[in-house]
Amino acid sequence: MNVSTELLERVRGVLAAQGSEPTPARVAAALRADGGVFGDSTVLAVVAALRREAMGAGPLDGLLSEPGITDILVNGPNEVYVDRGSGLERAFVRTGDEQAVRRLATRLAATAGRRLDDATPYVDVRLADGTRFHAVLAPVAGPGTCLSLRVPSRKVFGLEDLVAAGSLSIGGASVLRDLLDARLAFLISGGTGTGKTTLLSSLLSLVDSTERLVLVEDASELRPDHPHVVRLEARPPNVEGSGEITMRDLVRQALRMRPDRLVVGEVRGAEVVDLLSALNTGHEGGCGTVHANSAADVPARLEALGALAGLSREALHSQMSSALHAVIHLVRGPDGLRRVSEIRTLTRLPTGHCATTPAVELTPSGQVTLHEGATRFTRLLSGAA
Repeated sequence: MNVSTELLERVRGVLAAQGSEPTPARVAAALRADGGVFGDSTVLAVVAALRREAMGAGPLDGLLSEPGITDILVNGPNEVYVDRGSGLERAFVRTGDEQAVRRLATRLAATAGRRLDDATPYVDVRLADGTRFHAVLAPVAGPGTCLSLRVPSRKVFGLEDLVAAGSLSIGGASVLRDLLDARLAFLISGGTGTGKTTLLSSLLSLVDSTERLVLVEDASELRPDHPHVVRLEARPPNVEGSGEITMRDLVRQALRMRPDRLVVGEVRGAEVVDLLSALNTGHEGGCGTVHANSAADVPARLEALGALAGLSREALHSQMSSALHAVIHLVRGPDGLRRVSEIRTLTRLPTGHCATTPAVELTPSGQVTLHEGATRFTRLLSGAA
């Protein structure tokens, strides 16, 4: 049953003045205060609405618990969109007015220990259930306060699940298994929402149970089905500006924790320097994800990230060519289907710079096509390169 915003505001004001919890009896008394007559269904609906406001994600709770939803986007009052894996679609959920959306954003930020107000009008945090929550308050955002929630997968997808979903062919799955068994260092590239984290979790689930995985993430999203996983999560500074723990700090700490495989959930800053250094000093099988428009763009992307740490272009390319073996690229088609499109090897050019060379192409029809980098890739898989 939908409850009007005006009715909720009236009851909320009465309870706030009394300092009372929204119990059925107190809500009924608040409704009677104006001389109105309401049935039990209205009283219970108001109680439920007020409790949703005080706990959980309010009107978005139902969407967060709905299977298959990966993203929930709120573009101001009553403008809600979700992604169920086939692109964004409108969800007819009433969030209330701008003040209601702002209260929801502020409360969710507070549950994660972060401040969200006019002085700090945006926040990016992980909620207790693992949901990634981002918000920007109006008027910085328009047409109103905007919320973005990235919902963690409730299930760890195996490679067979990705094959069944059409994201990977049987031949492609076999190639990825061989890559993992050969302990090659690799990056998974792709745009936002292409399934990089899902694929990486699937691959890490296949790692031998005797190996120790140390995961470094800005926000904990990887959920490999593996018995020996240690997670390190970055932390932003507090309100006073202290207490920050960066990804670079955590990569360095991870190297002291005897990882059999060092995993950086998303390479997005100066930590790329420490990751490449680690992969160049005997840490085999390391991996991570990186945002890039194409596999060919990965060297340029890493070059830009290395510049944040003050590493020269020449030094970065030198480290990259000896540290990384392969790039696995994901795309998302117009129909919303996420799939693995190709695997490339890294090649050192006569100029000293590094480039990616196509090795294996995985077509939408499931065909596996070999390219000029396939010979080197085969040698890497056999340990001969």
